[in-house]
Amino acid sequence: MTTVLVTGASGFLGGHVLRELHAAGCHVRALSRRPETDAAIVTLGAEPLRGELDDELALRRAVDGCDAVFHLAGDTRLWAPYATHVVETNLGGTQRLLRAADAAGVGAFVHTSSTSAWSHRVEGVISEAVPQAGATSWIAYERSKWAGEQAVRRSGLPWVVLNPSHILGPGDRRNWARLMMMVDRGTLPGVPPGAGSFADVREVARAHVRAWQLGRFGQGYLLGGEHASFVDFARRVGQRLGRQTPARPLPRWLLMGIARATDAWGRLRQREPDVTPAGAALTSHRLQVDSGRAVRELGYRITPLDVLLDDSISWMRGQGMVGAHSPSRSGTA
Repeated sequence: MTTVLVTGASGFLGGHVLRELHAAGCHVRALSRRPETDAAIVTLGAEPLRGELDDELALRRAVDGCDAVFHLAGDTRLWAPYATHVVETNLGGTQRLLRAADAAGVGAFVHTSSTSAWSHRVEGVISEAVPQAGATSWIAYERSKWAGEQAVRRSGLPWVVLNPSHILGPGDRRNWARLMMMVDRGTLPGVPPGAGSFADVREVARAHVRAWQLGRFGQGYLLGGEHASFVDFARRVGQRLGRQTPARPLPRWLLMGIARATDAWGRLRQREPDVTPAGAALTSHRLQVDSGRAVRELGYRITPLDVLLDDSISWMRGQGMVGAHSPSRSGTA
């Protein structure tokens, strides 16, 4: 039986990748940082192994005897005081895992990067042919995702890099689910002026496994979805939850001003603010992604945003995350 290691297994995308690998008949090991995540990993049919990306000995034990490594773990925090840790995790952790995999003779390294490797400063539609600009970004997350990806590409291992955009779908508790819950509670203060490319988490997970199964080594794949402004996204969520949402986005200058003020206040209190300058910059960007290569070579499919929202909100209702509040006409419009 093929044995694979997955990092970031307790995360949103990680859980879906575990399901795909288990369905493919693999014996799946999952790096688990805390005892609390072990039960969820076991439920998905994987074997939890205690370890963190800063522990090279634990990584060597985890990859021993593995045929492939799926590296999904990362630090996505966007507040400047976390920058050192973000880089250490996304670059240093990847480098340590690469060394462990190389020493163990692992046959494939499947790496989850991000569209952030291109940076929010790249305008227009991004494709694999568009040069990445993450190396010079002022945002640590973008720099670290670019650097981690480059470490994989320079390694001597057979590698595949996947670059998802905004991931949405059943199982989300922290990402776009937070916005949906704010819409449901009538607490959404405003909508940023950017736009996203909304990818189905199930299709993103399948693309990871498919790229490995097909042996698409030495290749990178952008995994996007239907494009929509954040105002339109919030409107569609509001329609499904019976809530009003802002008809217009916040101007970029106002959003950045709010972010700088909350950043200063957060530093005084030593507490991360809800809005950071990096977060404001990223959500002011109008991301557009060409997923054509993944569609042609991996059978990747774009799920219509309306279908994706229906599936996501249905799952959230079942979890009691939305729908507990009666519709209100007050809203935030």
